[in-house]
Amino acid sequence: MGQQEIIVKNSEGYTSSIYSAGHTWNSDEPESFGGTDTGPTPYDLLLSALGSCKAMTIRMYAKRKNIPLEEITIKLSQKKIHAEDCANCEATTGKIDSIDILIGLEGDLTEEQKDTLLSIAERCPIQKTLMSEIQINSALET
Repeated sequence: MGQQEIIVKNSEGYTSSIYSAGHTWNSDEPESFGGTDTGPTPYDLLLSALGSCKAMTIRMYAKRKNIPLEEITIKLSQKKIHAEDCANCEATTGKIDSIDILIGLEGDLTEEQKDTLLSIAERCPIQKTLMSEIQINSALET
Protein backbone atom coordinates (compact mmCIF):
# COMPACT_ATOMS: atom_id res chain seq x y z
CA MET A 1 0.00 0.00 0.00
CA GLY A 2 1.34 3.42 -0.92
CA GLN A 3 1.72 6.39 1.35
CA GLN A 4 -1.64 7.95 2.14
CA GLU A 5 -1.88 11.65 2.94
CA ILE A 6 -4.59 12.94 5.21
CA ILE A 7 -4.94 16.69 5.74
CA VAL A 8 -6.63 17.97 8.89
CA LYS A 9 -7.48 21.67 9.22
CA ASN A 10 -8.73 23.39 12.35
CA SER A 11 -9.49 27.12 12.44
CA GLU A 12 -11.25 27.43 15.79
CA GLY A 13 -12.92 25.36 18.44
CA TYR A 14 -12.65 21.59 18.22
CA THR A 15 -14.15 21.03 14.77
CA SER A 16 -11.54 19.79 12.33
CA SER A 17 -12.08 19.34 8.60
CA ILE A 18 -10.46 16.20 7.24
CA TYR A 19 -9.45 15.75 3.59
CA SER A 20 -8.35 12.50 1.94
CA ALA A 21 -8.37 11.28 -1.66
CA GLY A 22 -11.22 13.58 -2.71
CA HIS A 23 -13.30 12.96 0.43
CA THR A 24 -14.10 15.53 3.11
CA TRP A 25 -15.59 15.04 6.57
CA ASN A 26 -15.47 16.59 10.04
CA SER A 27 -14.30 15.48 13.43
CA ASP A 28 -15.48 17.22 16.58
CA GLU A 29 -16.21 16.77 20.25
CA PRO A 30 -19.70 16.57 21.76
CA GLU A 31 -21.20 19.73 23.21
CA SER A 32 -20.69 18.27 26.69
CA PHE A 33 -16.91 18.46 26.07
CA GLY A 34 -16.99 21.97 24.57
CA GLY A 35 -17.39 20.97 20.93
CA THR A 36 -20.25 21.58 18.52
CA ASP A 37 -20.93 17.90 17.75
CA THR A 38 -20.59 18.35 13.97
CA GLY A 39 -18.82 15.05 13.44
CA PRO A 40 -17.49 11.93 15.11
CA THR A 41 -14.85 12.22 17.82
CA PRO A 42 -11.26 11.14 17.11
CA TYR A 43 -11.89 7.91 19.05
CA ASP A 44 -15.04 7.32 16.96
CA LEU A 45 -12.90 7.68 13.83
CA LEU A 46 -10.30 5.27 15.21
CA LEU A 47 -12.94 2.65 16.04
CA SER A 48 -14.67 3.13 12.68
CA ALA A 49 -11.34 2.53 10.89
CA LEU A 50 -10.85 -0.69 12.84
CA GLY A 51 -14.44 -1.87 12.36
CA SER A 52 -14.60 -1.11 8.65
CA CYS A 53 -11.23 -2.83 8.11
CA LYS A 54 -12.49 -5.94 9.89
CA ALA A 55 -15.69 -5.92 7.81
CA MET A 56 -13.74 -5.55 4.55
CA THR A 57 -11.30 -8.30 5.55
CA ILE A 58 -14.15 -10.67 6.42
CA ARG A 59 -16.02 -9.81 3.19
CA MET A 60 -12.95 -10.36 0.98
CA TYR A 61 -12.27 -13.75 2.51
CA ALA A 62 -15.91 -14.85 2.35
CA LYS A 63 -16.13 -13.83 -1.30
CA ARG A 64 -12.89 -15.61 -2.21
CA LYS A 65 -14.01 -18.81 -0.43
CA ASN A 66 -17.65 -18.62 -1.64
CA ILE A 67 -18.98 -18.45 1.92
CA PRO A 68 -22.68 -17.42 1.87
CA LEU A 69 -22.19 -14.31 4.02
CA GLU A 70 -25.02 -11.81 3.69
CA GLU A 71 -24.34 -9.09 6.25
CA ILE A 72 -21.68 -8.14 8.77
CA THR A 73 -22.39 -5.98 11.82
CA ILE A 74 -19.49 -4.88 13.97
CA LYS A 75 -20.02 -3.06 17.27
CA LEU A 76 -16.97 -1.46 18.89
CA SER A 77 -16.38 0.38 22.15
CA GLN A 78 -13.26 1.81 23.75
CA LYS A 79 -12.44 2.53 27.37
CA LYS A 80 -9.48 3.10 29.64
CA ILE A 81 -8.82 0.38 32.20
CA HIS A 82 -6.24 -0.04 34.94
CA ALA A 83 -3.30 -2.13 33.73
CA GLU A 84 -3.41 -4.26 36.86
CA ASP A 85 -6.96 -5.32 35.86
CA CYS A 86 -5.72 -6.69 32.52
CA ALA A 87 -4.66 -10.33 32.58
CA ASN A 88 -3.10 -10.33 29.07
CA CYS A 89 -1.26 -6.98 29.13
CA GLU A 90 2.45 -6.29 29.33
CA ALA A 91 1.93 -3.05 31.28
CA THR A 92 1.40 -3.49 35.01
CA THR A 93 0.82 0.12 36.09
CA GLY A 94 -1.22 3.06 34.85
CA LYS A 95 -4.11 2.85 32.44
CA ILE A 96 -4.35 1.16 29.05
CA ASP A 97 -6.86 1.36 26.23
CA SER A 98 -9.27 -1.53 25.88
CA ILE A 99 -11.34 -2.04 22.73
CA ASP A 100 -14.27 -4.44 22.83
CA ILE A 101 -15.59 -5.77 19.52
CA LEU A 102 -18.74 -7.77 18.87
CA ILE A 103 -19.07 -9.22 15.35
CA GLY A 104 -22.43 -10.30 13.95
CA LEU A 105 -22.48 -12.47 10.84
CA GLU A 106 -25.66 -13.16 8.87
CA GLY A 107 -26.18 -15.78 6.21
CA ASP A 108 -26.51 -19.54 5.91
CA LEU A 109 -23.24 -20.12 7.78
CA THR A 110 -21.97 -23.14 9.66
CA GLU A 111 -20.36 -22.71 13.08
CA GLU A 112 -17.03 -23.61 11.47
CA GLN A 113 -17.45 -20.82 8.88
CA LYS A 114 -18.35 -18.33 11.62
CA ASP A 115 -15.27 -19.32 13.64
CA THR A 116 -13.08 -19.02 10.54
CA LEU A 117 -14.47 -15.57 9.72
CA LEU A 118 -13.87 -14.43 13.31
CA SER A 119 -10.27 -15.62 13.01
CA ILE A 120 -9.90 -13.81 9.68
CA ALA A 121 -11.21 -10.58 11.27
CA GLU A 122 -8.21 -10.65 13.63
CA ARG A 123 -5.93 -10.32 10.58
CA CYS A 124 -7.20 -6.97 9.34
CA PRO A 125 -4.38 -4.53 8.54
CA ILE A 126 -5.63 -1.80 10.90
CA GLN A 127 -5.67 -4.23 13.84
CA LYS A 128 -2.17 -5.36 12.92
CA THR A 129 -1.05 -1.71 12.88
CA LEU A 130 -2.68 -0.95 16.24
CA MET A 131 -1.16 -4.06 17.81
CA SER A 132 2.35 -3.39 16.51
CA GLU A 133 4.95 -0.96 17.71
CA ILE A 134 4.07 2.40 16.18
CA GLN A 135 6.44 5.25 15.54
CA ILE A 136 4.85 8.71 15.20
CA ASN A 137 7.07 11.57 14.02
CA SER A 138 5.66 15.08 14.44
CA ALA A 139 7.43 18.18 13.14
CA LEU A 140 6.55 21.77 12.33
CA GLU A 141 5.98 22.47 8.64
CA THR A 142 8.44 25.01 7.28
